[in-house]
Amino acid sequence: MRIAVISDTHDKYPPDLPRRLQGADEIWHLGDVCEPVTLAAFEALGKPVRVVLGNNETHDLWPQQLRLDRAGINFLLIHIPPSRLPPGVDVVLHGHTHVPRDETDEQGVRWLNPGCITRPNRGARTSFAWLTVKPGQPLEWKLQLL
Repeated sequence: MRIAVISDTHDKYPPDLPRRLQGADEIWHLGDVCEPVTLAAFEALGKPVRVVLGNNETHDLWPQQLRLDRAGINFLLIHIPPSRLPPGVDVVLHGHTHVPRDETDEQGVRWLNPGCITRPNRGARTSFAWLTVKPGQPLEWKLQLL
């Protein structure tokens, strides 16, 4: 399964991004979409789009967090990285910082952030990521700079 992971669109994204995501089996957005219409081009691709609320939404159309299992790996999708990890999570995917992240903590939990699609921080470039999950294999995380 190939998953496109984006975050922090803040109502805009590069015009070619929907075309670049056509090969995704799913699209995960980690918050700060802002207006729901921003997702229209991604939803038009006909792939499942999973979304969590960010701290800049003015509505409550999406959950604060999602727990998803793909190929036996337990993912937590959330906008702001939690200070306390819920039990049973293998991978935390978050946005908010506008800086890419790929770290594994002392408990073996992997923390991933695709960076920001519109306004990166601290010298980072605009980016999203591809997450590839296959049964019995380690997950693959590949940052895509724009």
